[in-house]
Amino acid sequence: MIAKLQCVVLDCPDVLELARFYRSLLGGEVNRPDPRWSLDEHWSTLHTDGGFVLAFQHAEDHRPPRWGDPARPQQFHLDLGVEDLDGAVAGALALGGTVLDDGEGERGWVVLADPAGHPFCLVREQPSRPGA
Repeated sequence: MIAKLQCVVLDCPDVLELARFYRSLLGGEVNRPDPRWSLDEHWSTLHTDGGFVLAFQHAEDHRPPRWGDPARPQQFHLDLGVEDLDGAVAGALALGGTVLDDGEGERGWVVLADPAGHPFCLVREQPSRPGA
């Protein structure tokens, strides 16, 4: 092993807005003191309840990706597991997310964008089978 993943960093125009959006989706604590990072108007963090850290970096000329547009590709996205897909989509929309691709009800995930335009998927978790 060469390195350990510290966090995933998202560029955005407003670091606190995006940190709070993801806190509302995932739970956790925005801007918990952490010796790894200096927190200011250009950098914010979200320490999730599961221990994963998302970080948000200010980008003055942020150009959000456009779903399905190769001229402005998504570059990466987050898959977020949910039990109630319809309820999770409604919750994400209420927080300021937007639907990019609803899959026309045929699959177990919906592609959305956060308020800064980053794509993420809400994926229906399958119940575990007994003995599995």
